[in-house]
Amino acid sequence: MATSQPLTTISPLRSAIVTGASRGIGRAIALRLAADGFQVVVNFSSNAEKAQEVVSAIQASGGEAIAVQADVSIEEDAHRLFSTALNAFGSINTVVHSAGVMPLAPISPDSLEIFDRVIQTNLRGAFLVLSLAAQHVQTGGSIVALSTSVIAKSFPLYGPYIAAKAGVEGLVHVLTNELRGRSITVNAVAPGPVATELFMNGKSDEQLAQLSMLAPLERLGQPEDIARVVSFLAGGEGSWVNSQIVRANGGFA
Repeated sequence: MATSQPLTTISPLRSAIVTGASRGIGRAIALRLAADGFQVVVNFSSNAEKAQEVVSAIQASGGEAIAVQADVSIEEDAHRLFSTALNAFGSINTVVHSAGVMPLAPISPDSLEIFDRVIQTNLRGAFLVLSLAAQHVQTGGSIVALSTSVIAKSFPLYGPYIAAKAGVEGLVHVLTNELRGRSITVNAVAPGPVATELFMNGKSDEQLAQLSMLAPLERLGQPEDIARVVSFLAGGEGSWVNSQIVRANGGFA
């Protein structure tokens, strides 16, 4: 009598777009999603060399990835990013919007140029990426935006950055309702202080030491800390988490 053999289920390939993936948190997210089995589109704005390093690291580990240059605050670039992803991998299952800038400036008429630049990149870019993700992400997929836990602290000089990220959180909640019935989750991850070039730029060693003590865990976050949370939200185990702002900050706020 023949014994039955267990069926082997081969999971279909999934693809993910990660914006701002050449450095910092975006890089860590791209590497983690690749390790999770995603084909990854590594988006970058200007640093092609760093983006290619991420692609090479993914390929060296047996994964699939391509680098795509696009300034996601420019409509034509954002459309090209998504069309390139579709041409390369056939479908899009996850979009993680990590691209952003963080120049500091007081709420003052003299800061209007900086305010406009932050809103252009961090909020207009998010609107474009989320809107295209809503069109192209497959049923059962996920959309994750990056916000910030600084919103709860209201530190001086963070006005433009907080204004943009508060807008991103609003978009996440609205898009969740606009995608009702499509089985697509939409969430944001709001890191606390994370040891990235973007965060540490312009800060003294003394300032960084003080910031590292703000969370009860008494350290700065690492990009991999944030990537693990995104991995959960992008994977099947996070499929019941929807319209949430996950504050991954070590208790910072």
